[in-house]
Amino acid sequence: MARLSGLYALTPDLADTAELLRRARAALLGGARLLQYRNKGADGAQRREQAGALLGLCREFGAPLIVNDDLGLALEIGADGAHLGREDGDLAAARAALGPGRLLGVSCYDAMERAREAKRNGADYVAFGSFFASPTKPAAVRAPLALPAQARAELGLPVCAIGGITLQNAPQLLAAGVDLLAVITDLFEAPDIRARAAAFTSLFQERVTS
Repeated sequence: MARLSGLYALTPDLADTAELLRRARAALLGGARLLQYRNKGADGAQRREQAGALLGLCREFGAPLIVNDDLGLALEIGADGAHLGREDGDLAAARAALGPGRLLGVSCYDAMERAREAKRNGADYVAFGSFFASPTKPAAVRAPLALPAQARAELGLPVCAIGGITLQNAPQLLAAGVDLLAVITDLFEAPDIRARAAAFTSLFQERVTS
């Protein structure tokens, strides 16, 4: 598998499934490499409906669909992986349940020790943040910009940044060694989602050619 890299689109909380799909399609058209289904407000039935619909969309684009905070749902719909935080269960059990063909992402906040634990338990990527003030999680712990380079050097895993990421501050994270930019608000609240996704994607292309 190629190293994970690029724009990682995290879906906003939307009850309107058709609108969710419209926005997700625009992000994928703009070059998002992965899509994460994240909805903190939906009930179980709606989450299954939305996740299943997004999986079909991701298949169309050849992009992995990752389910946030819900290993059971990821397994139920046959998603491409799960992203788990510190309250979302045992990482080794999750790795075993997902098997070798699906992705396991782990939220590590500002903690290298959790990233080490994630690596030991078979994570495919580790996520740190918030690096900036986040409208989605205003009370989130802040991670230092030195962390991505340390994690890449020590763990050899792709590093994802999350929290308050915008087109303006993203270059700082790429310069710090981040592989994946996980974006919600600055992407999905943009006037033109496809164009915003393309602008994020171009930052990665510039890094490759510079």
